[in-house]
Amino acid sequence: MKNRLTVLVVDEDKGRAALLEQALRDQGYKVLGRLDSTDRMADKVDALKPDIIIIDLDSPNRDVLENMALMNQNCPRPVIMFAEQGDQATIEKAVRSGVSAYVVDGLEQHRIKAILDVAIARFREFQAMRSELTHMHGELNQVRAELADRNLTEKAKGLIMKHNHCTEDKAHKAMRKMAMDQQKPLIEIAKSIISVLELMP
Repeated sequence: MKNRLTVLVVDEDKGRAALLEQALRDQGYKVLGRLDSTDRMADKVDALKPDIIIIDLDSPNRDVLENMALMNQNCPRPVIMFAEQGDQATIEKAVRSGVSAYVVDGLEQHRIKAILDVAIARFREFQAMRSELTHMHGELNQVRAELADRNLTEKAKGLIMKHNHCTEDKAHKAMRKMAMDQQKPLIEIAKSIISVLELMP
């Protein structure tokens, strides 16, 4: 089968992992390997670059969740976690660490594809949302920077008007001429004017 999705399995139980790996192969997935624990999982994921990660644990402890969070920062992937512990607090911590699907009622072969499909869809939706938020954050920072520059420019213009007793238009033209003559951005001229004129009585 071409373009098969690749899977990395994390399970300390070799027998249980073998059953899972065979079930994945039967469903058409390519198993890249198995890890005994989540230690150095980020490095392994970065090296193997699996499409999906399946973690089968009795109980996801703090170290497991921290390792997952580290991996999610460096090389995010859809993560499916099978665990016996299904309390709300544990599930919420797992999701915050990067789990796309948390399954507590065991793994049945006929459900594998559906579970993986849901995890991939959730992962892609989350990544798209995070990308959009990052873009919005960048735009917000740009607006803030532009506003700060405008405030400095207005302040410099006001100082010129005060010390030279001129109109706003003349002050603005003077600043633009200085910028052209010195081949510097207007904001740099504004900063220089402020640093000089603020010291003058």
